[in-house]
Amino acid sequence: MPRQIILTDRAPAAIGPYSQAVRVGRTVYLSGQIPLDPQTMELVAGDIEVQTRRVFDNLRAVAEAAGGGLADLVKLNVFLTDLGHFARVNQVMAEYFQEPYPARAAIGVAALPKGATVEMDGILELAD
Repeated sequence: MPRQIILTDRAPAAIGPYSQAVRVGRTVYLSGQIPLDPQTMELVAGDIEVQTRRVFDNLRAVAEAAGGGLADLVKLNVFLTDLGHFARVNQVMAEYFQEPYPARAAIGVAALPKGATVEMDGILELAD
């Protein structure tokens, strides 16, 4: 099945040798997003809630460029440099999603690109 590279200027440009997302059939693989402002390519200022919203906004922009939305997300991976932020990330996630929720993992990591405190990637399954 052919691959379709997804690219939008509504989300940060890749900061390495990868695509924002790759679509194969109805499945879209979203690359990790950190809380970068797509216009300035700088980390947004603010607490974990502000940063988490920016990550979800970036993921949504890429999902929409692929022909879907966050409601099509079937798997979400959350990477946090401080698992103490887990409850606050959950609160923000509840603003962006409603049941049925995607499958999810939350992983504590030592560091993230550009000094970010949160990164997320995921997989979409688009409707026919």
